Amino acid sequence: MMISAQDILNANILIVDDQDSNILLLGEMLSDAGYTCIASTTDPYAVCELHRCNRYDLILLDLQMPGMDGFQVMEGLKDIETGGYIPVLVITAQPGHKLKALAAGAKDFVSKPFELIEVQTRIRNMLEVRLLYKKLEHYNQVLEQTVLERTAELCESEARFRRLTELSSDWYWEQDENGRFTKTFGPVLEMLGIRFDDALDTVWDDRDVLWNETERDILKANLAGRRPFLDLVYSRTHPDGLSQYLMVSGEPMFDPSGRFTGYRGIGKDVTETMIANDEAKKT
Repeated sequence: MMISAQDILNANILIVDDQDSNILLLGEMLSDAGYTCIASTTDPYAVCELHRCNRYDLILLDLQMPGMDGFQVMEGLKDIETGGYIPVLVITAQPGHKLKALAAGAKDFVSKPFELIEVQTRIRNMLEVRLLYKKLEHYNQVLEQTVLERTAELCESEARFRRLTELSSDWYWEQDENGRFTKTFGPVLEMLGIRFDDALDTVWDDRDVLWNETERDILKANLAGRRPFLDLVYSRTHPDGLSQYLMVSGEPMFDPSGRFTGYRGIGKDVTETMIANDEAKKT
């Protein structure tokens, strides 16, 4: 992240001093150095509103002014620069004011009478830091907006995927790491033959129907072992003697650190297909 020399020379600068002669001197010095956006005021009461409207990259602020001194001006600027960065370089003839000004929020200082090279160097250095700060702030805003947009896109994509999944299957399900169902679509529990006890623990329900235990043991083993499985068919016989065939697919889910977070899967009733295949084999 670089700041060019032209960026610095195009920076927005405000000179604040109650003496016209000081404003003229600093303005000429800045113009001679190539700075192009220079404003000034002798009224300290106008500084905050000017900054609110123009957001200066640098304010050259005299501390000793009648009515409202530079310290009071900086207090007012803090209400505008809520991010905590006050772009002020103070001008003072009092050595004892330097540390006080820095503690009040100023970023640097120059002494009266002015020493040309020192003033130019401090202004340039401070502008470079200020512009870098603004560029970083803008970059963070763009990054935050990009994250929000990408998150929205992912949510939309996930919703679209889930809807397509729901349309292509009889049921969809997700479990957390403890086996509790967090999302379901369709008759998931009935098709899997699952119920919960009072402690919300998973219980494989064998009431009313006769399951093919060999097939269901394979399903249980896959879930317990956190293994993916595809188109696993298992069957059950109802009290009326009719057989039902169910096909289920599932995959374990892990977070970026590799920690198991649960399962998700789909399933559908394939009874007609299985019976048709059985009939075809007999002919």
